[in-house]
Amino acid sequence: MSEEATFFLPVKDSCHRGLITCSIEDKIIDATIIMRDKSISSIVACDDKGTPVGIMTDRDLRNKVVAAGIDPVKSVVREVMTAPVIAVKEEETLFEVLYQMSRHRIHRVGVVDKQNRLVGIINESDIIRLQNRSPQKLLRSIDEAGSIDDLKIIHNNMEELIIFLSGNDIRTRDLVRLISLLNDQIALCLIRILQRDHFPDLPQGCAYLVLGSEGRREQTLKTDQDNAIIYADDLTEPEIAKIVDFSQALIDALIEIGVPECPGGIMAKNEFWRRNLSDWKQAIDDWISIPSGENILNFSMFSDMRTLWGDPSLEKDLQAHVVQRARESGLFLAHMAANVCRFPPPLGFFGRIKTEKRGDHVGQLDLKKSGIFAITEGIKTLALEIGVLDGSSYDKLQVLREREVLDRQQVEDLDAAFNLLTFFRLRGQISSTVAGRDPDNYISPASLNRVERGRLKVSLEVVQSFQSTLGSHFQLSMLRS
Repeated sequence: MSEEATFFLPVKDSCHRGLITCSIEDKIIDATIIMRDKSISSIVACDDKGTPVGIMTDRDLRNKVVAAGIDPVKSVVREVMTAPVIAVKEEETLFEVLYQMSRHRIHRVGVVDKQNRLVGIINESDIIRLQNRSPQKLLRSIDEAGSIDDLKIIHNNMEELIIFLSGNDIRTRDLVRLISLLNDQIALCLIRILQRDHFPDLPQGCAYLVLGSEGRREQTLKTDQDNAIIYADDLTEPEIAKIVDFSQALIDALIEIGVPECPGGIMAKNEFWRRNLSDWKQAIDDWISIPSGENILNFSMFSDMRTLWGDPSLEKDLQAHVVQRARESGLFLAHMAANVCRFPPPLGFFGRIKTEKRGDHVGQLDLKKSGIFAITEGIKTLALEIGVLDGSSYDKLQVLREREVLDRQQVEDLDAAFNLLTFFRLRGQISSTVAGRDPDNYISPASLNRVERGRLKVSLEVVQSFQSTLGSHFQLSMLRS
Protein backbone atom coordinates (compact mmCIF):
# COMPACT_ATOMS: atom_id res chain seq x y z
CA MET A 1 0.00 0.00 0.00
CA SER A 2 1.30 3.46 -0.90
CA GLU A 3 2.06 6.12 1.70
CA GLU A 4 -0.80 8.16 0.29
CA ALA A 5 -3.25 5.31 0.83
CA THR A 6 -2.10 4.79 4.43
CA PHE A 7 -2.97 8.42 5.06
CA PHE A 8 -6.63 7.43 4.79
CA LEU A 9 -6.46 4.43 7.13
CA PRO A 10 -8.39 4.52 10.43
CA VAL A 11 -6.93 6.66 13.21
CA LYS A 12 -7.12 3.69 15.59
CA ASP A 13 -4.18 2.09 13.76
CA SER A 14 -1.84 5.00 14.47
CA CYS A 15 -2.80 6.67 17.75
CA HIS A 16 -1.03 6.35 21.12
CA ARG A 17 -3.33 4.61 23.59
CA GLY A 18 -1.18 4.74 26.73
CA LEU A 19 -2.67 8.00 27.99
CA ILE A 20 -0.63 9.84 30.60
CA THR A 21 -2.94 11.99 32.71
CA CYS A 22 -2.95 14.42 35.61
CA SER A 23 -5.58 16.27 37.60
CA ILE A 24 -6.69 19.72 36.53
CA GLU A 25 -5.93 20.77 40.12
CA ASP A 26 -2.34 19.43 40.07
CA LYS A 27 0.41 21.99 40.37
CA ILE A 28 1.91 22.83 37.00
CA ILE A 29 5.37 21.88 38.25
CA ASP A 30 4.17 18.38 39.22
CA ALA A 31 2.53 17.79 35.83
CA THR A 32 5.67 19.07 34.11
CA ILE A 33 7.81 16.58 36.04
CA ILE A 34 5.54 13.77 34.82
CA MET A 35 5.98 14.99 31.24
CA ARG A 36 9.74 15.05 31.67
CA ASP A 37 9.93 11.61 33.26
CA LYS A 38 7.66 10.06 30.61
CA SER A 39 9.38 11.92 27.72
CA ILE A 40 6.07 13.29 26.45
CA SER A 41 5.23 16.72 25.05
CA SER A 42 1.67 16.86 26.38
CA ILE A 43 -0.42 15.55 29.24
CA VAL A 44 -4.18 15.00 29.47
CA ALA A 45 -5.87 16.81 32.36
CA CYS A 46 -8.87 15.16 34.05
CA ASP A 47 -11.54 16.46 36.45
CA ASP A 48 -12.34 14.92 39.83
CA LYS A 49 -14.41 12.22 38.09
CA GLY A 50 -11.49 11.18 35.92
CA THR A 51 -13.05 12.66 32.78
CA PRO A 52 -10.52 14.25 30.36
CA VAL A 53 -11.37 17.93 30.02
CA GLY A 54 -8.18 19.52 28.71
CA ILE A 55 -4.60 19.07 27.63
CA MET A 56 -1.40 20.83 28.68
CA THR A 57 1.35 20.93 26.06
CA ASP A 58 4.90 22.16 25.71
CA ARG A 59 3.48 25.16 23.86
CA ASP A 60 1.20 25.96 26.82
CA LEU A 61 4.20 25.85 29.12
CA ARG A 62 6.19 28.19 26.88
CA ASN A 63 3.43 30.68 26.07
CA LYS A 64 1.20 30.60 29.16
CA VAL A 65 3.68 29.86 31.95
CA VAL A 66 7.23 30.93 31.10
CA ALA A 67 6.40 33.87 28.81
CA ALA A 68 3.55 35.02 31.08
CA GLY A 69 5.67 34.81 34.24
CA ILE A 70 3.30 32.38 36.01
CA ASP A 71 4.71 30.56 39.02
CA PRO A 72 4.44 26.80 38.20
CA VAL A 73 4.77 25.95 41.90
CA LYS A 74 1.70 27.95 42.92
CA SER A 75 -0.49 27.68 39.80
CA VAL A 76 -2.48 24.63 38.73
CA VAL A 77 -2.92 22.89 35.38
CA ARG A 78 -6.50 24.15 35.00
CA GLU A 79 -5.23 27.71 34.60
CA VAL A 80 -3.07 27.04 31.53
CA MET A 81 -4.42 23.91 29.85
CA THR A 82 -6.10 24.00 26.47
CA ALA A 83 -9.76 23.00 26.63
CA PRO A 84 -11.71 21.31 25.36
CA VAL A 85 -9.63 18.54 23.83
CA ILE A 86 -10.11 18.58 20.05
CA ALA A 87 -10.82 14.96 19.19
CA VAL A 88 -11.65 12.61 16.32
CA LYS A 89 -13.33 9.22 16.39
CA GLU A 90 -11.02 6.22 16.13
CA GLU A 91 -12.88 5.05 13.01
CA GLU A 92 -12.05 8.32 11.23
CA THR A 93 -9.15 8.56 8.82
CA LEU A 94 -5.79 10.22 9.27
CA PHE A 95 -7.06 12.86 6.88
CA GLU A 96 -9.57 13.89 9.55
CA VAL A 97 -6.65 14.34 11.95
CA LEU A 98 -4.91 16.58 9.43
CA TYR A 99 -8.12 18.50 8.84
CA GLN A 100 -8.61 19.22 12.55
CA MET A 101 -4.95 20.13 13.04
CA SER A 102 -5.06 22.56 10.15
CA ARG A 103 -8.43 24.02 11.13
CA HIS A 104 -7.48 24.62 14.77
CA ARG A 105 -3.75 25.20 14.23
CA ILE A 106 -2.77 22.51 16.71
CA HIS A 107 -0.21 19.70 16.65
CA ARG A 108 -2.13 16.89 18.34
CA VAL A 109 -5.72 15.70 18.69
CA GLY A 110 -7.45 13.28 20.97
CA VAL A 111 -9.00 10.01 19.81
CA VAL A 112 -12.39 8.91 21.17
CA ASP A 113 -14.26 5.61 20.92
CA LYS A 114 -17.90 5.02 20.00
CA GLN A 115 -18.98 6.10 23.49
CA ASN A 116 -17.07 9.37 23.01
CA ARG A 117 -14.50 8.38 25.64
CA LEU A 118 -10.94 9.60 25.15
CA VAL A 119 -8.83 6.52 24.40
CA GLY A 120 -5.72 7.92 22.76
CA ILE A 121 -3.71 10.81 21.33
CA ILE A 122 -2.27 11.29 17.86
CA ASN A 123 0.19 14.07 17.07
CA GLU A 124 1.78 15.66 14.05
CA SER A 125 4.91 13.53 14.25
CA ASP A 126 2.75 10.42 13.84
CA ILE A 127 1.76 11.52 10.34
CA ILE A 128 5.01 13.20 9.27
CA ARG A 129 5.96 9.89 7.68
CA LEU A 130 3.68 10.80 4.80
CA GLN A 131 6.29 12.33 2.56
CA ASN A 132 6.60 13.48 -1.02
CA ARG A 133 3.06 13.43 -2.45
CA SER A 134 1.13 14.01 0.75
CA PRO A 135 -1.48 16.52 1.90
CA GLN A 136 0.67 17.27 4.94
CA LYS A 137 3.65 18.30 2.83
CA LEU A 138 1.49 20.41 0.54
CA LEU A 139 -0.03 22.21 3.53
CA ARG A 140 3.47 22.88 4.84
CA SER A 141 4.39 24.31 1.45
CA ILE A 142 1.40 26.63 1.62
CA ASP A 143 2.42 27.83 5.08
CA GLU A 144 5.94 28.54 3.80
CA ALA A 145 4.87 30.25 0.56
CA GLY A 146 6.10 33.81 0.29
CA SER A 147 4.79 34.98 -3.07
CA ILE A 148 2.00 34.61 -5.61
CA ASP A 149 4.41 32.69 -7.84
CA ASP A 150 4.93 30.17 -5.01
CA LEU A 151 1.17 29.70 -4.68
CA LYS A 152 0.81 29.24 -8.43
CA ILE A 153 3.24 26.30 -8.26
CA ILE A 154 1.47 24.91 -5.18
CA HIS A 155 -1.90 25.13 -6.93
CA ASN A 156 -0.53 23.03 -9.78
CA ASN A 157 0.94 20.57 -7.27
CA MET A 158 -2.44 20.36 -5.57
CA GLU A 159 -4.06 19.28 -8.82
CA GLU A 160 -1.38 16.62 -9.28
CA LEU A 161 -1.90 15.41 -5.70
CA ILE A 162 -5.65 15.01 -6.17
CA ILE A 163 -5.12 13.14 -9.44
CA PHE A 164 -2.61 10.85 -7.71
CA LEU A 165 -4.79 10.20 -4.65
CA SER A 166 -7.82 9.46 -6.82
CA GLY A 167 -6.05 6.37 -8.07
CA ASN A 168 -5.45 5.05 -4.57
CA ASP A 169 -8.99 4.09 -3.49
CA ILE A 170 -9.55 7.27 -1.50
CA ARG A 171 -13.17 7.99 -0.58
CA THR A 172 -14.80 10.68 -2.71
CA ARG A 173 -15.97 12.55 0.39
CA ASP A 174 -12.39 12.70 1.70
CA LEU A 175 -11.05 13.92 -1.65
CA VAL A 176 -13.68 16.66 -1.86
CA ARG A 177 -12.94 17.81 1.68
CA LEU A 178 -9.22 17.78 0.94
CA ILE A 179 -9.73 19.93 -2.16
CA SER A 180 -11.74 22.43 -0.11
CA LEU A 181 -9.19 22.48 2.70
CA LEU A 182 -6.30 23.11 0.32
CA ASN A 183 -8.23 25.83 -1.51
CA ASP A 184 -9.00 27.48 1.82
CA GLN A 185 -5.36 27.44 2.91
CA ILE A 186 -4.12 28.78 -0.44
CA ALA A 187 -6.58 31.68 -0.27
CA LEU A 188 -5.65 32.45 3.34
CA CYS A 189 -1.95 32.41 2.49
CA LEU A 190 -2.61 34.71 -0.45
CA ILE A 191 -4.43 37.16 1.82
CA ARG A 192 -1.48 37.15 4.24
CA ILE A 193 0.89 37.91 1.36
CA LEU A 194 -1.30 40.74 0.08
CA GLN A 195 -1.59 42.22 3.56
CA ARG A 196 2.16 42.01 4.08
CA ASP A 197 3.11 43.54 0.73
CA HIS A 198 0.27 45.92 -0.13
CA PHE A 199 -2.41 46.21 2.57
CA PRO A 200 -0.79 46.37 6.02
CA ASP A 201 -3.49 48.81 7.21
CA LEU A 202 -6.55 46.91 6.00
CA PRO A 203 -9.59 47.84 8.17
CA GLN A 204 -10.68 45.38 10.85
CA GLY A 205 -14.42 45.49 10.25
CA CYS A 206 -14.67 43.38 7.12
CA ALA A 207 -14.83 39.73 6.08
CA TYR A 208 -14.15 37.69 2.95
CA LEU A 209 -16.92 35.15 2.38
CA VAL A 210 -16.84 32.06 0.20
CA LEU A 211 -20.18 30.98 -1.28
CA GLY A 212 -21.80 28.06 -3.10
CA SER A 213 -19.96 24.75 -3.16
CA GLU A 214 -16.90 26.41 -1.61
CA GLY A 215 -19.03 27.63 1.27
CA ARG A 216 -20.33 24.06 1.75
CA ARG A 217 -16.80 22.61 1.35
CA GLU A 218 -17.98 20.51 -1.62
CA GLN A 219 -15.55 21.58 -4.33
CA THR A 220 -14.17 19.37 -7.06
CA LEU A 221 -11.42 20.13 -9.56
CA LYS A 222 -11.51 23.47 -11.39
CA THR A 223 -14.38 24.87 -9.34
CA ASP A 224 -14.66 28.54 -10.23
CA GLN A 225 -14.81 31.39 -7.74
CA ASP A 226 -17.93 32.30 -5.77
CA ASN A 227 -17.15 34.88 -3.10
CA ALA A 228 -18.20 38.18 -1.54
CA ILE A 229 -17.07 40.91 0.85
CA ILE A 230 -19.05 42.21 3.81
CA TYR A 231 -17.95 45.18 5.90
CA ALA A 232 -19.23 47.09 8.90
CA ASP A 233 -21.66 49.97 8.48
CA ASP A 234 -19.49 52.47 10.33
CA LEU A 235 -16.37 52.28 8.14
CA THR A 236 -15.13 55.57 6.69
CA GLU A 237 -14.90 56.29 2.98
CA PRO A 238 -11.08 55.88 2.97
CA GLU A 239 -11.46 52.52 4.74
CA ILE A 240 -14.06 51.37 2.21
CA ALA A 241 -11.77 52.47 -0.64
CA LYS A 242 -9.02 50.32 0.87
CA ILE A 243 -11.38 47.32 0.96
CA VAL A 244 -12.31 47.91 -2.70
CA ASP A 245 -8.64 47.91 -3.70
CA PHE A 246 -8.00 44.80 -1.61
CA SER A 247 -10.93 42.86 -3.11
CA GLN A 248 -9.82 43.62 -6.65
CA ALA A 249 -6.21 42.64 -5.89
CA LEU A 250 -7.37 39.43 -4.17
CA ILE A 251 -9.60 38.20 -6.99
CA ASP A 252 -7.04 39.08 -9.67
CA ALA A 253 -4.37 37.18 -7.71
CA LEU A 254 -6.63 34.13 -7.33
CA ILE A 255 -7.12 34.11 -11.09
CA GLU A 256 -3.35 34.43 -11.58
CA ILE A 257 -2.77 31.47 -9.26
CA GLY A 258 -5.12 29.33 -11.33
CA VAL A 259 -8.52 29.63 -9.64
CA PRO A 260 -10.98 30.36 -12.48
CA GLU A 261 -13.14 33.46 -12.27
CA CYS A 262 -16.89 33.02 -11.97
CA PRO A 263 -18.61 33.29 -15.38
CA GLY A 264 -21.58 34.90 -13.64
CA GLY A 265 -19.40 37.49 -11.91
CA ILE A 266 -20.07 36.28 -8.35
CA MET A 267 -16.78 37.68 -7.05
CA ALA A 268 -15.86 40.17 -4.36
CA LYS A 269 -14.20 42.56 -6.79
CA ASN A 270 -17.61 43.31 -8.34
CA GLU A 271 -19.58 45.98 -6.47
CA PHE A 272 -22.76 43.87 -6.43
CA TRP A 273 -20.97 41.28 -4.27
CA ARG A 274 -19.25 43.79 -1.99
CA ARG A 275 -21.50 45.68 0.47
CA ASN A 276 -21.81 46.79 4.05
CA LEU A 277 -23.92 44.78 6.51
CA SER A 278 -27.06 46.90 6.18
CA ASP A 279 -26.95 46.85 2.40
CA TRP A 280 -26.55 43.06 2.40
CA LYS A 281 -29.61 42.74 4.65
CA GLN A 282 -31.55 44.97 2.27
CA ALA A 283 -30.40 42.86 -0.68
CA ILE A 284 -31.66 39.72 1.09
CA ASP A 285 -35.03 41.42 1.67
CA ASP A 286 -35.22 42.53 -1.96
CA TRP A 287 -34.43 39.04 -3.27
CA ILE A 288 -37.06 37.41 -1.08
CA SER A 289 -39.74 39.96 -1.99
CA ILE A 290 -39.51 39.08 -5.70
CA PRO A 291 -38.80 35.35 -6.26
CA SER A 292 -37.43 35.69 -9.79
CA GLY A 293 -34.93 33.18 -11.12
CA GLU A 294 -32.03 35.58 -10.63
CA ASN A 295 -33.08 36.47 -7.09
CA ILE A 296 -33.48 32.81 -6.16
CA LEU A 297 -30.00 32.12 -7.52
CA ASN A 298 -28.48 35.02 -5.57
CA PHE A 299 -30.25 34.11 -2.35
CA SER A 300 -29.32 30.45 -2.70
CA MET A 301 -25.68 31.30 -3.36
CA PHE A 302 -25.57 33.53 -0.29
CA SER A 303 -27.24 30.87 1.86
CA ASP A 304 -23.98 28.90 1.68
CA MET A 305 -21.87 31.77 3.03
CA ARG A 306 -18.81 30.98 5.13
CA THR A 307 -16.26 33.44 6.49
CA LEU A 308 -12.82 32.45 5.29
CA TRP A 309 -11.03 35.55 6.55
CA GLY A 310 -11.92 38.56 8.65
CA ASP A 311 -14.53 39.35 11.27
CA PRO A 312 -16.89 36.34 11.63
CA SER A 313 -19.43 38.36 13.63
CA LEU A 314 -20.53 40.09 10.43
CA GLU A 315 -21.40 36.75 8.84
CA LYS A 316 -23.21 35.58 11.99
CA ASP A 317 -25.33 38.72 12.01
CA LEU A 318 -26.19 38.31 8.35
CA GLN A 319 -26.83 34.57 8.75
CA ALA A 320 -29.38 35.29 11.47
CA HIS A 321 -31.11 37.72 9.11
CA VAL A 322 -31.16 35.18 6.27
CA VAL A 323 -32.63 32.48 8.52
CA GLN A 324 -35.26 34.81 9.95
CA ARG A 325 -36.36 36.10 6.54
CA ALA A 326 -36.41 32.61 5.03
CA ARG A 327 -38.54 31.19 7.83
CA GLU A 328 -40.94 34.13 7.50
CA SER A 329 -41.37 33.55 3.77
CA GLY A 330 -42.71 30.09 3.06
CA LEU A 331 -43.76 31.30 -0.39
CA PHE A 332 -40.17 32.15 -1.32
CA LEU A 333 -38.95 28.75 -0.11
CA ALA A 334 -41.67 27.15 -2.22
CA HIS A 335 -40.33 29.04 -5.24
CA MET A 336 -36.83 27.79 -4.37
CA ALA A 337 -38.17 24.24 -4.29
CA ALA A 338 -39.96 24.81 -7.61
CA ASN A 339 -36.67 25.97 -9.11
CA VAL A 340 -35.07 22.71 -7.95
CA CYS A 341 -37.82 20.73 -9.67
CA ARG A 342 -37.33 22.59 -12.97
CA PHE A 343 -34.53 20.16 -13.80
CA PRO A 344 -35.89 16.61 -13.69
CA PRO A 345 -33.28 13.87 -14.07
CA PRO A 346 -32.90 12.66 -17.68
CA LEU A 347 -34.74 9.35 -17.38
CA GLY A 348 -36.79 8.15 -20.33
CA PHE A 349 -39.11 5.20 -20.83
CA PHE A 350 -38.16 2.06 -18.91
CA GLY A 351 -35.58 4.07 -16.96
CA ARG A 352 -33.35 4.71 -19.96
CA ILE A 353 -30.78 7.47 -19.33
CA LYS A 354 -31.22 10.27 -21.85
CA THR A 355 -28.16 12.12 -23.10
CA GLU A 356 -27.50 15.29 -25.09
CA LYS A 357 -28.76 15.03 -28.69
CA ARG A 358 -26.87 17.99 -30.16
CA GLY A 359 -24.05 20.41 -29.49
CA ASP A 360 -20.57 19.79 -28.13
CA HIS A 361 -21.72 17.13 -25.66
CA VAL A 362 -23.66 14.69 -27.82
CA GLY A 363 -24.09 11.38 -26.00
CA GLN A 364 -23.10 12.91 -22.67
CA LEU A 365 -24.82 13.74 -19.42
CA ASP A 366 -24.44 16.94 -17.33
CA LEU A 367 -24.10 15.53 -13.81
CA LYS A 368 -24.62 18.86 -12.08
CA LYS A 369 -27.81 19.70 -13.94
CA SER A 370 -29.06 16.11 -13.89
CA GLY A 371 -28.79 15.46 -10.17
CA ILE A 372 -26.17 17.24 -8.07
CA PHE A 373 -27.98 20.60 -8.29
CA ALA A 374 -31.31 19.10 -7.24
CA ILE A 375 -29.80 17.30 -4.26
CA THR A 376 -27.75 20.19 -2.86
CA GLU A 377 -30.41 22.86 -3.49
CA GLY A 378 -33.26 20.68 -2.27
CA ILE A 379 -31.44 19.84 0.94
CA LYS A 380 -30.58 23.52 1.41
CA THR A 381 -34.21 24.59 0.98
CA LEU A 382 -35.51 22.07 3.52
CA ALA A 383 -32.74 23.07 5.94
CA LEU A 384 -33.56 26.78 5.58
CA GLU A 385 -37.15 26.05 6.49
CA ILE A 386 -36.03 24.75 9.90
CA GLY A 387 -33.46 27.50 10.39
CA VAL A 388 -30.30 25.59 9.49
CA LEU A 389 -27.71 27.40 7.38
CA ASP A 390 -24.27 26.06 8.30
CA GLY A 391 -22.57 22.92 7.10
CA SER A 392 -22.23 20.67 4.09
CA SER A 393 -25.08 18.88 2.35
CA TYR A 394 -24.20 15.79 4.39
CA ASP A 395 -24.33 17.79 7.65
CA LYS A 396 -27.72 19.22 6.75
CA LEU A 397 -29.03 15.78 5.82
CA GLN A 398 -28.23 14.53 9.31
CA VAL A 399 -30.12 17.45 10.87
CA LEU A 400 -33.09 16.85 8.56
CA ARG A 401 -33.17 13.27 9.72
CA GLU A 402 -32.91 14.25 13.40
CA ARG A 403 -35.77 16.74 12.99
CA GLU A 404 -37.78 14.04 11.13
CA VAL A 405 -38.10 16.18 8.01
CA LEU A 406 -36.69 13.22 6.05
CA ASP A 407 -36.69 9.60 7.16
CA ARG A 408 -33.62 7.40 7.52
CA GLN A 409 -34.02 5.70 4.15
CA GLN A 410 -34.40 8.99 2.29
CA VAL A 411 -31.28 10.38 3.95
CA GLU A 412 -29.23 7.29 3.16
CA ASP A 413 -30.44 7.22 -0.44
CA LEU A 414 -29.70 10.93 -0.99
CA ASP A 415 -26.26 10.63 0.59
CA ALA A 416 -25.40 7.62 -1.58
CA ALA A 417 -26.72 9.30 -4.75
CA PHE A 418 -24.82 12.53 -4.05
CA ASN A 419 -21.60 10.63 -3.38
CA LEU A 420 -21.92 8.60 -6.57
CA LEU A 421 -22.70 11.59 -8.79
CA THR A 422 -19.82 13.53 -7.21
CA PHE A 423 -17.52 10.53 -7.74
CA PHE A 424 -18.40 10.37 -11.45
CA ARG A 425 -18.02 14.14 -11.74
CA LEU A 426 -14.60 14.18 -10.08
CA ARG A 427 -13.41 11.15 -12.03
CA GLY A 428 -14.48 12.75 -15.29
CA GLN A 429 -12.75 16.01 -14.39
CA ILE A 430 -9.56 14.17 -13.52
CA SER A 431 -9.66 12.24 -16.81
CA SER A 432 -10.12 15.48 -18.75
CA THR A 433 -7.26 17.16 -16.89
CA VAL A 434 -4.90 14.25 -17.52
CA ALA A 435 -5.86 14.34 -21.21
CA GLY A 436 -5.16 18.07 -21.39
CA ARG A 437 -8.80 19.08 -21.76
CA ASP A 438 -10.69 21.62 -19.66
CA PRO A 439 -12.66 19.74 -17.00
CA ASP A 440 -16.43 20.08 -16.92
CA ASN A 441 -19.49 18.37 -15.42
CA TYR A 442 -20.18 15.94 -18.27
CA ILE A 443 -19.70 12.18 -18.49
CA SER A 444 -20.61 9.67 -21.17
CA PRO A 445 -22.85 6.89 -19.79
CA ALA A 446 -21.56 4.69 -22.60
CA SER A 447 -18.10 4.85 -21.01
CA LEU A 448 -19.39 3.33 -17.78
CA ASN A 449 -19.46 -0.38 -17.15
CA ARG A 450 -22.76 -2.18 -16.68
CA VAL A 451 -22.68 -1.97 -12.88
CA GLU A 452 -21.83 1.74 -12.93
CA ARG A 453 -24.63 2.50 -15.37
CA GLY A 454 -27.03 0.66 -13.08
CA ARG A 455 -25.89 2.67 -10.06
CA LEU A 456 -26.15 5.90 -12.05
CA LYS A 457 -29.72 5.04 -13.04
CA VAL A 458 -30.64 4.32 -9.41
CA SER A 459 -29.09 7.62 -8.30
CA LEU A 460 -31.13 9.54 -10.87
CA GLU A 461 -34.24 7.74 -9.65
CA VAL A 462 -33.41 8.90 -6.12
CA VAL A 463 -33.22 12.47 -7.43
CA GLN A 464 -36.56 12.01 -9.16
CA SER A 465 -38.12 10.75 -5.94
CA PHE A 466 -36.59 13.61 -3.95
CA GLN A 467 -38.11 16.16 -6.31
CA SER A 468 -41.50 14.52 -5.75
CA THR A 469 -40.93 14.82 -2.01
CA LEU A 470 -40.13 18.51 -2.40
CA GLY A 471 -43.25 18.98 -4.52
CA SER A 472 -45.46 17.46 -1.83
CA HIS A 473 -43.68 19.14 1.08
CA PHE A 474 -43.95 22.64 -0.37
CA GLN A 475 -47.31 21.99 -2.10
CA LEU A 476 -45.95 23.06 -5.46
CA SER A 477 -49.16 22.08 -7.23
CA MET A 478 -50.83 24.97 -5.38
CA LEU A 479 -48.02 27.29 -6.44
CA ARG A 480 -48.68 26.55 -10.12
CA SER A 481 -52.44 27.01 -9.90
